[in-house]
Amino acid sequence: MTRPLIGLTLDCEPAGGWSRLPWYALRQNYFSAVAQAGGLPVALPHEPALALDYLGRLDGLLVTGGAFDVDPALWGSEALHPKATLKPGRTDFEVAATRAALAKDMPVLGICGGQQLLAVALGGTLIQHIPDEAPSAIAHEQPNPRTEPGHEVLLEPGTLLARVAGTARMAVNSAHHQAVRAVPDGVVVNARAPDGLVEGIESARHRWALGVQWHPEYAVDPADPLILRAFVEACRHV
Repeated sequence: MTRPLIGLTLDCEPAGGWSRLPWYALRQNYFSAVAQAGGLPVALPHEPALALDYLGRLDGLLVTGGAFDVDPALWGSEALHPKATLKPGRTDFEVAATRAALAKDMPVLGICGGQQLLAVALGGTLIQHIPDEAPSAIAHEQPNPRTEPGHEVLLEPGTLLARVAGTARMAVNSAHHQAVRAVPDGVVVNARAPDGLVEGIESARHRWALGVQWHPEYAVDPADPLILRAFVEACRHV
């Protein structure tokens, strides 16, 4: 069976460290998880003007996470929080690619910061800094390794995520200081932490557009690989 071609957004860093020039990077397990789920993963450099060209060749889009934040100007919010860090070139491309994919009704999976970006692309808003706006006993920036769960999430019955996972609860490895605040009509919250913080969203307006705050590519819960398999399967039917 032909593997669907799935584009993964890259992280980026300025000159220094690995290279004397600006460079792209992404953990290997993003790619291996997509390949194990039956997809053919490819990396997407940050060229907003080429977003439509990429989307014309892809069968699905995976928006990855990273240690940075979505610009609050994109949802008409207040000034940038002091704890927030931006990567404008990356965000410009991811917004362009995500909006193009949604316009084509192409399957989209947002992971961690990718879930937050998907929420904004769908018309939602974000909490800029959880400790200020939604303080909790749960360590949402989990201190333990990402290969271990940090807390549980409760899945909303009847949602795409609940059907895919086949369970009401999942153990997740989420590390974030921002979160989805609100979503518009047609976008559904499909998972919450025990303190009520949003941990997953999906669009009822699209064939397959889902975001999770955690990192299913690590497979810390038995349902994590099922999310990636369902995404890849949806990409077979573009």
